[in-house]
Amino acid sequence: MKQESAQNYVTPYAIALAYIGLNEKEEALVWLDKEVAERGYWAGVYAVDPVLDDLRSDPRFKQMLKRLNLPE
Repeated sequence: MKQESAQNYVTPYAIALAYIGLNEKEEALVWLDKEVAERGYWAGVYAVDPVLDDLRSDPRFKQMLKRLNLPE
């Protein structure tokens, strides 16, 4: 995906999902934060996306939700 993103746009959310699948939560949080910074569409689903459940207890994820004015 990172190679693809050099030539075509790949949403940071998609890259974050790949890292979640690899159980690399730190990298996933970095890419989720990039989605927030870009004001990406997918940031709006953070509060309800079950794929992100493992990250919900992380204070950085909670902070992202606050910045987005989304419920925890």
